[in-house]
Amino acid sequence: MTVILAQALNIFSNVLVMLVLAHVILSYFMNPYHPIRAFVDRLVEPLLAPIRRVVPLIGMLDFSPVILIILVQLITNFLNNLLVSLR
Repeated sequence: MTVILAQALNIFSNVLVMLVLAHVILSYFMNPYHPIRAFVDRLVEPLLAPIRRVVPLIGMLDFSPVILIILVQLITNFLNNLLVSLR
């Protein structure tokens, strides 16, 4: 059972990281009102907003997606280690 939970957690983590990367890439090339970009923005922006309040822009660069990816990976690793210890 813990193996299935760990795999589901890894899949969720990977999908979230891909959505964040898609958000960054689409923000450069796609109109903000395009349905695909609007969908990705609705999923990712609630996660990025709290980070943006804490971490200021550095010049024109927004590091909140990088920080979100790092946090997702850290939380995933922590939860996977917790699941392994429950076996």
